[in-house]
Amino acid sequence: MKALMLAAGLGRRLFGDENTELPKALLNFGGQTLIERHIECLIATGVKDLTLIVGHGKESLISEVERFAPRGFVSFIFNPRYREGPKYSLAQGEAVLRSGEDVLFMDADVLYHPDLLRRLVDSKQSCCFVIDREFQSTDDFVKVCINNDIVVDFGKSLGDSFDVVGEWPGFLKLSPTIANEVADSVLGYIARGDDEGAYEDAFCEVMKKSAPGTFGFEDITGTPWVELDYDSDLKKATSKVLPRIKNT
Repeated sequence: MKALMLAAGLGRRLFGDENTELPKALLNFGGQTLIERHIECLIATGVKDLTLIVGHGKESLISEVERFAPRGFVSFIFNPRYREGPKYSLAQGEAVLRSGEDVLFMDADVLYHPDLLRRLVDSKQSCCFVIDREFQSTDDFVKVCINNDIVVDFGKSLGDSFDVVGEWPGFLKLSPTIANEVADSVLGYIARGDDEGAYEDAFCEVMKKSAPGTFGFEDITGTPWVELDYDSDLKKATSKVLPRIKNT
């Protein structure tokens, strides 16, 4: 299994439009940066390698990775259009998505207990979301909707035809076939000029075109995690999430 992580963005919601701060993947909790924590978790779960899509602050991020990551484990792809939206970052991962291997998709700006990633990697579902029925983020939730144990919708603006809804922490396992279709989808959005908005649009498009049950889910409710989009998320990470990670 290969991992693909998006770490190119400016972090506008946290640092503003003219961000001169480091990438969010370099936020430090308990003496470790997020990217160091990610790589430790990936190695521990047996993932073969990580492709990191970089943009804002790429020199600092690459330097940090080279400080501790095993040689050859991480490769970097620069997204020159990182200011134009996250679909361009996902599109830069085309080679990974078309590699013919299982792909573990990851957002870089999440602090989480290693069990979250382990549950996803070890899941028997070949295409799999993780969901938390207790919403953790401050705002701007990405939701996974389930009806009769089948994923029926995914994104931020959803209908009401579901019996279970949970928040998506930003991690997703894809089979080789579905990963290839995600590449087709995101490149299609860009070719049509529909390049604004969330990269989740590509995942949702593929999910809705697939046979019901193609995408499964693992319920990680109770596992500590937080996506770091706002200052309140940083405070929650330090005061609530990190202590729970250390104590479990």
